[in-house]
Order: sequence, then C-alpha cells, then structure tokens
Amino acid sequence: MATYYDKILSSLGLIGNAVQTYLPIPKYLSEAKNSIITLCREGRLKEAMDAFHDIYKHGITVDSDTFTYVLQACASLQAAREGKQLHSHMIITGSEQNDRFKTELVNMYAKCDIVVDARQVFDKISQPDVFCWNAMIRCYSKHRFFEKALNLHHEMQKATIHMDKFTFPCVLKACAGLSALQEGKKIHVVIIRSGFDSDIIVCNALVDMYAKCGSIEDARQVFEEMRDRDLVSWNAMISGYSQSRHCREALGLFHRMLLEGFGPDSVTITSILPACANLAALRQGKEIHGWIIRNGVGLGSFLENALVDMYAKCGRVDDACMVFDKMAVKNVVSWNSMIVAFAQNDLCNEALSLFRQMQLEGVEPNPVTILSILPSCGNLAALQAGREIHCYSMRSRFDSDVAVGNALIAMYAQCESIEDARQVFKEMPQRDVCSWTAMIAGYAQNNRPDNAIDIFHRMQEADVKANSITIASIVTACADSASLREGKETHDYVIRHGHEADVVVGNALMAMYARCGNIEYARHVFDRASERSIISWNTMLAAYAQNGYGDLALKLFCQMPVAGIKPNSVAVASVLPACAYIAGLQQGKEIHGFILRSGFEPDVFVGSAVVDMYAKCGSINDAFRVFKDMHKRDVVAWTAMIVGYAMHGHAEAALTLFSQMQLEGLKPNKITFTGVLCACSHAGLVDEGRQYFDLMSKDFDVTPEIEHYACMVDLLGRAGLLDAAHDFIKIMPFEPTARVWGALLGACKIHSNIDLGKHVAEQLFQLERKGTGNYVLLANMYAASRRWDDVDLVRNTMKEKGLIKNPGCSWIVVKNRVHTFLSGDTSHPELQEIHAMLESLAGQIKEAGCALDQNDKLLNVEEDEEDNMLYSIY
Repeated sequence: MATYYDKILSSLGLIGNAVQTYLPIPKYLSEAKNSIITLCREGRLKEAMDAFHDIYKHGITVDSDTFTYVLQACASLQAAREGKQLHSHMIITGSEQNDRFKTELVNMYAKCDIVVDARQVFDKISQPDVFCWNAMIRCYSKHRFFEKALNLHHEMQKATIHMDKFTFPCVLKACAGLSALQEGKKIHVVIIRSGFDSDIIVCNALVDMYAKCGSIEDARQVFEEMRDRDLVSWNAMISGYSQSRHCREALGLFHRMLLEGFGPDSVTITSILPACANLAALRQGKEIHGWIIRNGVGLGSFLENALVDMYAKCGRVDDACMVFDKMAVKNVVSWNSMIVAFAQNDLCNEALSLFRQMQLEGVEPNPVTILSILPSCGNLAALQAGREIHCYSMRSRFDSDVAVGNALIAMYAQCESIEDARQVFKEMPQRDVCSWTAMIAGYAQNNRPDNAIDIFHRMQEADVKANSITIASIVTACADSASLREGKETHDYVIRHGHEADVVVGNALMAMYARCGNIEYARHVFDRASERSIISWNTMLAAYAQNGYGDLALKLFCQMPVAGIKPNSVAVASVLPACAYIAGLQQGKEIHGFILRSGFEPDVFVGSAVVDMYAKCGSINDAFRVFKDMHKRDVVAWTAMIVGYAMHGHAEAALTLFSQMQLEGLKPNKITFTGVLCACSHAGLVDEGRQYFDLMSKDFDVTPEIEHYACMVDLLGRAGLLDAAHDFIKIMPFEPTARVWGALLGACKIHSNIDLGKHVAEQLFQLERKGTGNYVLLANMYAASRRWDDVDLVRNTMKEKGLIKNPGCSWIVVKNRVHTFLSGDTSHPELQEIHAMLESLAGQIKEAGCALDQNDKLLNVEEDEEDNMLYSIY
C-alpha cells in the first residue's frame, strides 16, 4: 500500500527509492513541509498526520515550523488524541525539551480542555513567555478555576512578565467569576498604566467584570469613555444592566444602540428579553419578537425559552404557549420554562398536566423541573401528586439536592402534611438556612407555633445564621402563639445579628407586637425603621385598627402623603375599619372619595371594606348603594352586606340577600352564617335560625364554630327559651367560652331569670376572673328585682377582688377632630357647654314623659344622684 510519502514523490514524478539520487534532500523536505502546512491550514488534520508519520518512517526529521503547525492544527480542531500522539513522539525523540514546543503543547492542551496536562507541561518550561502564561490563565478561566487563574496571574507579575492585551480579558473574567471587585480595580489600574485602556477587547472585558461584580456604575463609566464600541461592548453593558435588575436602563441602552446603527444579535436579544419580562414590558417584548421574525434571526432553544419566560411574566400565557408549541426541538429547559410560565400565572393544574406530558414524550425531568412543579402541588394541595414527584426524585436521586429537599418541605407544609415535611427535613443529608426556614414556616402555616419556635432554637444550636425570611417566619409563629416573651427574644436576636434595618423583618415585628396587643412596641419598631415601605405603613395601620386605636390609625393614614407614600388599596382597606370603630362616618366618606379618585373602586376587597364601614357607621343605605354599584361581588362583599343588615335589625333583607347570593352561585362561608344567625336572633326567627344552623354542615360543608353556637344561644335566649339555650350549651362539641355564657347571661337579665343567671354568672367568673362586666350584669339583675342585699354582696366581692368597673367611653368626630369622653371626665375644654346641652335635653325628656328604665339601675341610688349620672360625660 502506497504511503503518503510515496504519494508526494509520485506527485513530483519520482519513486521512493530514487529520492536521494534524483532529488536533493533539502528540496524534498521543503515540498513535504509545504504539503503538511497546507493540509493543516485547510483543516485536513488526518492527512497531515499521515504525512507526518510517513516522513518519520523514512527517517527524515520534520523541522520545528512544521511541527508547530501540526500542534496548532490540533489545538484549533480540539484534536486531543492527535495532540497526545505528537506529545508522545516529542518525548521519544527528545523534542519535548524545546520550550517553543512546550508552549504549543500548553496551548493545545488548554484548547482541548485538558487542564491537568496543560499545567504539567507549563511547569516544565523554564521561562514561559507571555503567550504561554496567557494560554494557561485562559485555560483556568475557561474552566471556572478562577482562583487558580488569579494565582497564576500573580505569579506572572512576580516573574516580571509584561502582560499584553490578551492577558487582561482572561484575568478580568476570573475576577468577574469570583466577584473580586477590588482585584478587578487593581488590574484596571495596570491596564491604564500599560496603555491598553483604549483597546476595545480589554474595555469590553472591563465592562463585563464591573457589571458581574455588581459595580454597574463603574461598568457604565468604562462604557461611556470608550472611543470605539462594537456589538460586544453594547451586549456587555445591556447584559450587565439586565442581570443586575436595572431593567429600565437596559431597555434605554438597547434603544440607543439601535439609534447608533448597531443591529442586535442573539446575545443582545437573550439579554434584553429578561429585562422586558421583569418590567412586564409586553409592548417592547413583542416588538423584539417581531424584529426577530422580520430579520430571520434563528430561533434557537435559548431564544425561544427567553420568549416563553417574557410572555409568561407579562401575563400572556397564550403567547408563551404559542412560542412553546412552535418549537422544533424542545429540550428540558423548554419544558421547564413552560411549566414555570403556568405556575407563575396560577395555572397550577396546567403545570401538572404539562409535567406529565413531558414525561410521556420521553423528556427526563431534571432538578429544576422538580423545583418548578412542586409549588403547583402545594398551591393545589395536591398531596398525592406531590408524593409521586417525591418518589420520582428519590429514584433519580434528586432528593439529595438541598434545593429539592427544601421545595419538598414547603410542598408538604402547604398540603398540611407537616409530618411528611418533618420526615424530609430529618432525612436531608445536608441542610442550609432555607431548609430550616422552610420547616419553621411550615410549622407556622400549620398552626403549630410551638414546634416552629423549637426548630428555631435548634437552628441556633446548630450555629446556622438566620436570614430575614427565617426571622419573619419565626416572628409570625410568636404572633400565632401570642407569645410576647418569645417575640421579644427574637427581637433581641434581630438586634444582635444586625437585621434591624431589614424592612421585611421590621414589618413582621410590627405585626407580631400588634397581635400580642403591645401596640407601643409596634410603634417603636415603626419609628426606628431606617426605611419604610408601603407594607410598613399598612402594617402599622392594621395594627392600630385591629387593636381599637381608630383615631391613631386615621392620623397615620393622613401622614402617609406627607411622607411621600401614596396609600394603596391595602392601606384604605386597613383604615376603613378604623373609621367604623370610632363611628367616623365623615372620615369614612372622605376616604371613600379618595378611593374613587384613585381608581380603587373596582377592587372587590376595597369595595367590601367600604360596605362594612358604612354599615358599622350606621349608614346602611350608603352601604347597600356601594354594594349594588360594585362591578364584581365575591363572598366577602355579600357577607359584609348581610352582616350589615343583621346589625341594623333588617333580618328580612339579610335573609333575602343570603338567598340571592346562592342564586349567584356563591358558596357562603362561616362568617356569612354568623351574619345570618345574628339576623334571625335580632328578629326572633327561632325556627329559621335552627334550620340555617343545621344547613351549615349538611348543605354547605361549613362546620359550626364557637361563634355560631354563641349566636344560637343568643337566638334561643332572646326568644325566652332559656332552658333550651342552656341545654344547647350542654351538647356543644367543645367547652363553652365566655362569649357563649355571656349571651345566656344577657338573656337571663332580659327575662329576669335570677336563678339561672346566677349559675351562668358563676361559670363566667371562672372563665373571666377579672371580667367586671359580668359582675355588673349580675348586680343589675339583682337590682332589677330589688334584691339589694345581693347587690351589696356583688359589690363587696368586686372590692375584695380589686375589680373596678372601667369607665364608659365614647367619642364623636367634629370637623375632622376626634373628641373622646370618659364617664366622670371633666377635662374637656367645652365641658360647660356640653353640660348645659345635657340639662336642656334632660328637661325635654322629662317634659315628654320619659323616665330612666328602672331595670337598668346598677344599685339603689337617690333620684338626684340618678340625674347627676345622666349629666356625666360618657
């Protein structure tokens, strides 16, 4: 078989054994060298290697230039096998000692991604030149061995090797990979001193380094100071803005790039689409999609996935599906993108269906797929589907992934299978702060605050530092357990570990103190906050409103615009109950006007709060007008109106509305039934009340709770069926509360049943040892029956127990000012005018023939003292 050597001779019209006779050796070598070099340049490496071996078989040594060309061809084509053959040949022939060959070997191994061999050869070079240093640093940077790249760069500096324009991009990439900003800045100084700050490739690397190190301002400054820019320059800056969430700046720069005549490429598009997605900038995203289609840019998987993500985050799931369905090739990332698109838009059933379809089409889910689908299982409380995915994760050994384990904990917690969550947590080979946080949040979500607190203590013992989400979760658990002591200890932890400035933590602390009834501490946290978001203001508003500080809630609401905070729908929904609490109808109307001007009217949550406010402020007609004008009414809106009618004694209207609500296809909830039962109670509709109580669980799957039992006791008691009410309490499935006994005691007073009233009062005294109202109500019952000895006995018992009746309190709003009055208070500046008006009214009352209801006397008082009581400021 003819060798390549023979073919060369044949092309010259010669035969192999006559070469030395008819062809001088130097001329032959020149021809062979040129042929090998030509083959290498044309990428015909196999033929070049065949020629190389044939020549050596004939005992002819190839010169260093030819050898270098073949090595460079191996590097360019990433032909590791051929490169190693050449290296072996060099060792056999002793050519390895040539530093020039070693340098080419380093470059070849580096480009063939054989890092260890590249370094071994590099270490054998006595004096590597700048090309060799660059090859090795570039190799380390390419394979993300960033620390090694920087260490080698330091060695290069110690060796006093002058860096060139190819050194700096590799070193800067290592700085970017390590987020080593200070190191990058030092290299920037060297670049300026070396005069390479005008080189476009070096400047592009600087822009990229600063952006990835989080110093976007420095990146922009380098970009603006560049004398020349290419597409890579624009891409680096746009990508930097997009990755650092400066999305508006990314879009602005993209438009400027177009104006300056630079056409985007696929890199530009994949950088700008996430910016459109994060801004929900649908118009710009669609324009970019249109540009892609018009210019025939190939829609590779990367671009298609970015388009799916953009449409999903803009809420256009149909468009995302269209892009997904048209994909010629769908890889696992494509499926993941579409699953996330469904999940982000609360289409959890569709996400699960797509996950199953993905498997049917033979695409194997990866850990990202599992992380994408588990939240949908949790949101749907699809425990069985979640368990199936858990089993798949175990078979695929994804469950050892910490992130997957954390997602499983969260899923089980949302499915109210907290024991499964605990088991996953227990079996995790490794845990991070998110693992502990997921478990704490899971216990808090499942009303097991004590377990959440215990896990937090164990987390501290394990020396795992909590983050803001951990602290917010444990603070919520403290609030759920009403454990002020644990809450304060957590607050101390927050201060000691420097989390006090975190807005999320501050908001959670405010909510916790409010729910524990310590409004002063909540305000202290609010006042000390270095930064307050709209959520901070809303949390403090809700704290005031829920704890009965209506006047302070209104005052805080008025301070929001002054502080530059525009109230949102949550703020107005939080402050409206405060208006209701102080019966501030005028303030409520003003806030209603603000709602109309701000465009919050279509918000069902806000509309329901307005209905509730008008009803509790006594303006039931305004409440119904708002209810009737609502564009959309959910169960909360219907319930607010039903409860409003019930409060005002309009039982027939409340029950009619309840029937209409069902005709609208809405299912009543437990609060709806509380309103219905109250309406029956106020109207004395005993049979109807009993019927509705029975229907709760039978027809509507609503389990009666303590509030419903209290309503039934009130219903029976008001109707005079005291024994039936008492028997009803006895058959309750849980222990009666003070509210239940209180309803029966009130009925006993109305119907003058002293004996049963005394028994009920004794039950209340056990439940509320400091409840002065119960003693007062019993004393009133005795006084109504003129059993003065028993009245004195109750009074003496109160004195022995140190119980003092809280003074009555009322308020009125005049010209946007809340006037508060306490019984016996004489501090009001207009006291004399108020007393004069009261005296005038009292006279008119007597002239009209009206008298004080004797059944409401607390104790035996003289008539003149009775008159003085009328004039006391209440």
